[in-house]
Amino acid sequence: MSTSARLLLGALGCCVFFSSCAPKGPPRKETFPVKGEVSVDGQPAGGLAITCNNVAGMDAKMPTVSQTFTKDDGKFEISTYGQGDGVPEGEYTLTFIWGKPDLLHGGYGGPDKLKGRYKDPQKSTIRFKVEKGKPTDLGKIELTTK
Repeated sequence: MSTSARLLLGALGCCVFFSSCAPKGPPRKETFPVKGEVSVDGQPAGGLAITCNNVAGMDAKMPTVSQTFTKDDGKFEISTYGQGDGVPEGEYTLTFIWGKPDLLHGGYGGPDKLKGRYKDPQKSTIRFKVEKGKPTDLGKIELTTK
């Protein structure tokens, strides 16, 4: 085998070794499915922003944000790291804002059709517990604009 072939093979071996030792990304908390359905004034509410708020507060060591948007039929699956992956163990309240997607800027906002009634986690009456190994079905959540 030629010297250049040995060097190339050695370099390739180093690349494989060091890439296998590379970190796999930040550590993640285990998540468990949380789903439900939202209606506003008796009608399915599509495009509603939902945020989970941990009753114990934000975990300083491994902070997470769990949120989602409702589908047109009002159904939702909450996400933390990836689409519909669920929520870490804990006790939560839900908050809701019903604005519009801003396609130009890639955001969400505008006037809240719920008039801010459901955006304060301290006043939320929608409370639930996520337990290890158990999916959580929140059933149908009824909100109102009145």
